[in-house]
Amino acid sequence: MKKRMIALAMIAAMAIGLTACGGQSSSNNSAATTTAEATAAATTEATTTAANVGEAPDYSNKACWYKIPEIKKDVDTFFIYPTVYNGMNENDPEFALLDNEEMKQGVEAMDKTQASVFEESTNVFIPYYRQASTLYVGKVVQETGSADKAVSGTPYQDVTSALDYYFNNYNGGRPFIIASHSQGSAINRLILKNYFKDHPDYYERMIAAYSIGYSITKEDMEECPHLKFATGESDTGVIISWNTEGPKNVEQKAFNFVVLPNSICINPLNWKRDDTYAPASENKGSLIVNEKTGELEIGDVGADAQVNLERGVVVTNSKNAPADAAEFLGPQSFHPEDYGFYYNNIKENVAKRIAAYKTEK
Repeated sequence: MKKRMIALAMIAAMAIGLTACGGQSSSNNSAATTTAEATAAATTEATTTAANVGEAPDYSNKACWYKIPEIKKDVDTFFIYPTVYNGMNENDPEFALLDNEEMKQGVEAMDKTQASVFEESTNVFIPYYRQASTLYVGKVVQETGSADKAVSGTPYQDVTSALDYYFNNYNGGRPFIIASHSQGSAINRLILKNYFKDHPDYYERMIAAYSIGYSITKEDMEECPHLKFATGESDTGVIISWNTEGPKNVEQKAFNFVVLPNSICINPLNWKRDDTYAPASENKGSLIVNEKTGELEIGDVGADAQVNLERGVVVTNSKNAPADAAEFLGPQSFHPEDYGFYYNNIKENVAKRIAAYKTEK
């Protein structure tokens, strides 16, 4: 019986809702105020007001975090989850409110299918944030060419406020990974360009940024000389990024709202930037759902990988069904499987980069 990826079952990166201040946590908390003022310069394109986005999270309140882990590792991961608020009905708000019950289910699913890849090597922190809906992000990309206008206001303010609180209260000087997917990576792109430019002391401790499922572009790297894109499997202080598509998207030059012009990426099987083909035999295991038991497990979906240099994406010939979102992603996108297809390879890579960082230090 054919096995399906968990993210496809719900269009994981795109389809569920958001709550803030209502998740699980397991850590001591010290009082501190967030510093939203410090990020105000990055929010000039915000198109909403407090009246229609609700109250901002107070990250000194543990309920505004989905996960605050018990500290068992000497490295952290700060994870920014993807679009899990759909907002596809005409009257749905453009931004999820903090009491959106859909979100609890969505963030829990993303923890299990994406953030979990970092748990073996790191302490994983996941803040709630008020994100833009799938529909609104799609409209903004179609109108402006990127998601910046949709995420640079409320979502960016929330996530950078969570980062402020994390660094001041939870990080304790440990090296860290910042990881994300889809809308989370659109926000992460701005964090890498702006927030870490303004906080070089934090940036020095960044082992890597797994900013997957939204483009990093050649222009980003040229504009921001403090940034470095990965060139291999174990370099540190670098950005790791890709978008996964099938051949049809490439052949048709399909619109895909997470793929920007002049995108750059790395192959998650051989960790090369060129177009060296990596057969499925190099894939160490994909995260799938066993259709009989409903449980997550590691399996084989035939996910090979090759970088298409012109489009700046990773192309796979996996026979799994593509995402059912052609209007936003093109006819053959595997956007929801950016993590799942290459799950064990990512897990191994995280450990390698951490080991390399410790050796360098």
